[in-house]
Amino acid sequence: MSESVTGASSYTESEVPLKNWIALIGGLIGAFMAILDIQITNSSLKDIQGALSATLDESSWISTSYLVAEMIAIPLSGWLSQVLGKRRYLTWTTSIFTLSSLLCSCSWNMTSMITFRALQGFSGGALIPLAFSLVVQLLPLNKRAVGMALFGVTATFAPAIGPTFGGWLTENLSWHYIFYINVPPAFILIVMIRYGLDDETCDFSTFKKADWFGIATMGIGLGCLEVVLEEGNREEWFSSQFIIALSAISAVSLIYFVINELQHEKPLVNLRLLRERQFALSCIAYLILGMALLGSIYVLPLYLTQVQQYNAMEIGQVLMWMGFPQLLFFPLVPKLTQIIKPKFLVTFGFIMFGLSCYVNTHMTINFGGQQLILSMLLRAVGSPFIMVPLSLVAMKNIGHHNTSDASTLTNVMRNLGGAFSIAFIATLLDNKTREHLSHIKESLPYVSSTAWDALREQQAYFIQSGSDAVTSLQQAESVLLNTMQRDAAIMAYNDVFLMMSVFLALAAVLMLSMKD
Repeated sequence: MSESVTGASSYTESEVPLKNWIALIGGLIGAFMAILDIQITNSSLKDIQGALSATLDESSWISTSYLVAEMIAIPLSGWLSQVLGKRRYLTWTTSIFTLSSLLCSCSWNMTSMITFRALQGFSGGALIPLAFSLVVQLLPLNKRAVGMALFGVTATFAPAIGPTFGGWLTENLSWHYIFYINVPPAFILIVMIRYGLDDETCDFSTFKKADWFGIATMGIGLGCLEVVLEEGNREEWFSSQFIIALSAISAVSLIYFVINELQHEKPLVNLRLLRERQFALSCIAYLILGMALLGSIYVLPLYLTQVQQYNAMEIGQVLMWMGFPQLLFFPLVPKLTQIIKPKFLVTFGFIMFGLSCYVNTHMTINFGGQQLILSMLLRAVGSPFIMVPLSLVAMKNIGHHNTSDASTLTNVMRNLGGAFSIAFIATLLDNKTREHLSHIKESLPYVSSTAWDALREQQAYFIQSGSDAVTSLQQAESVLLNTMQRDAAIMAYNDVFLMMSVFLALAAVLMLSMKD
């Protein structure tokens, strides 16, 4: 390998070559693009659905296809970068990502859109772990915290502004521009990578000796698992033969994958790294971080749409409060890691993130965008203190030659956490809404005088609007039922935020339990 990749650890603080920084920034631009594209379509699904004459279930695959392909690509990225060389692999995968983005904007039906989004996800998935590994491989230890801070911006800032940016582009231009926007940064990325990284010869011997059984079982297992998590709630989980079949295939494939990886001489992903206690605990922390990051980005727009009737731009204006303030804190983190042990910084970050969720556990109908700003700011304070120090904690006892495998595992755990969280939240919201609605209906007789007064007021209103007595009563009962359903939904959202705050508290305790 070239000196720009393998020799970073020998540089002193003043000797880090400029080309290393250029290559690193290029890689981080790629990770930012890939993470941004996970969320950027969420605000535009209705517009895309209408333009392509698709159903709601079909449009959900716009996100699912991207996530499934990305999940498969992440474990393959370390191996493919060894076969092709990082410079060549980053150039090729960025080119494919850009081409697939343009193809998405030209989609003529939902089938073509899903196909191109899968291609986009597969090529974009490689950009995330490669950026992380570049931080470790291009920078010496005394500069690594700065690199991790820059990577942290991509990992937490990108999903926070994704819905905002996508909503703005759709409202002011059209949904096509959420795909056009990838072209300029992709061109810059390729130029920076071509300049910053030395070329490496293709190692086709590695290709021939590849862990093909591991590749097959990993692809099938993770792909099926992602589909189960994304589609399970819509298909009513194990009442669906489709979900049962995919779950069985996923379980069998992943079991064989783990057995194979532990026995293979040169495994696709070095699962033996999980024997190192600090790295294993860090992976659990990454799982919870993924649950919190993607879970909150999923549930907040859902609440604002369902309960507060916000449009895409209004949702974006709320979510930007957890995105842009992070930029004020990221520059401070590298300095703080030199003064305070990273595990304490991570603990503080998880506590702040958990607190941001907890303040949303007492929401009412009057709890709208203004009331959410405090929780957004608390998360904006906490997030930078998780990403950067957690990376340092995870990688502390990992050898330089295992960086790619470690990066793969942490990124897979974060993505799996997000997938688990979204599936769990969707199911919890449905079940808790029904449970709370049933409780409200049962308790109605105990507040019958208040309910009847409200019902009579609504009936009188509809009579004044021109309805007859029978119709006005039906309309008043419908309004009362809608009010009860809305209140039940708000209670369910409170339960979801409480669940997230508990998991984040567990992550804080987990970090404190580490010896170093």
